[in-house]
Formats: sequence, C-alpha cells, structure tokens
Amino acid sequence: MSRVVLLGTSLTAGLGLDPELAYPALLQRKADSAGYAVRIVNAGLSGETSAGALRRAGWVLDQPASLVVLEVGANDGLRGVDPDSTYANIVALVKVVRAQRPEAGVALVQMEAPTNLGGSYTRRFHQAYVRAATATGVTLLPFLLEGVAGDARLNQADGIHPNAEGSRRVAETVWRGLSPLLAQLAGG
Repeated sequence: MSRVVLLGTSLTAGLGLDPELAYPALLQRKADSAGYAVRIVNAGLSGETSAGALRRAGWVLDQPASLVVLEVGANDGLRGVDPDSTYANIVALVKVVRAQRPEAGVALVQMEAPTNLGGSYTRRFHQAYVRAATATGVTLLPFLLEGVAGDARLNQADGIHPNAEGSRRVAETVWRGLSPLLAQLAGG
C-alpha cells in the first residue's frame, strides 16, 4: 500500500474539526471509493510556517512515502513573511523530500495571502508557489481554500479554518489535483 503524506498546517490538521471531518480523512474515503490502495497520512501541525515545515520534514519523512503533498505557507501569509522567504523554504523543502524519499512524487498546494496585506504582497505570495513549482518541477495543486476562503458559511467562527462543509469542499478541490497522481501511483 502506498503512503501519501500531507505535510501541512492547521488547515491539514483539521483544527476545530473531528479528525474524521478533516480533509485528509475525506480524501482517504475518496481514495478508498476509487479503489486506490493508499494510506493518506495527516501530518498537519497548527501554526506551522514554511520554515517550521522545513525543520520538521526530516522526521516526518522517516516513514516511507510514495507521494508527499506540501500544504505550507498559510501562516507565512498571515504573518506577512516575505514571499521570497516562503519561496526559498518551499524549494528547500522539495529538496529535502527528494533527498530523503527519492522514490516519492511531490505536489505543492497553492496558498494565497490575505488581501489586507496589499495587492503587491498578495501577487508576490501567489507567484512564490508558481515559481517554486516551476523551479522544482513539482505538480502545483489548486488553491486549498478555493471557494471556501472568505465565506462565513463554510468557515468556523475564526473565519480562517473550514467548518465541516468547508472541509468537504477543500477535499473536493484537493481531490481534483490529487486523483490523477494517485492513478499514476496505482499504475506503477
């Protein structure tokens, strides 16, 4: 059975949700229904920045992985971290994954910065992911919170973390990009 490791933030961890309602658990159910022999591992950690993910990656990857999905940088955006720093951390993180798990595929989830930091910052933050995916050759998955961010009906009271319905929509968004990668794993 292939292991798919989702290295991420509280959005992946499922902060405020029953673990079975967090999007990684919903992805597992989708994979099971599709007949993919994969185990989706939720390696989300609340409050983690891209720098923190880089520091933590080594021990997360002590276990085998066929695919590593990087959901990093959401907290960078909330904290106004320089997008060039986020970019550098993502590129370094991909290098760590490839060095420690050369057999594993890597995918990067697009993240966006809040608009209150200004248009220039949000554009640079968005582009950091596009640049990192291009520089490393990894698959860039859609924005994690597409159709969920900013919608009070789909988020918890904090306005940041998806509620159960929001999590379901996040799982749909991730599944669109992830399912072709799982099909490749299944094909050998």
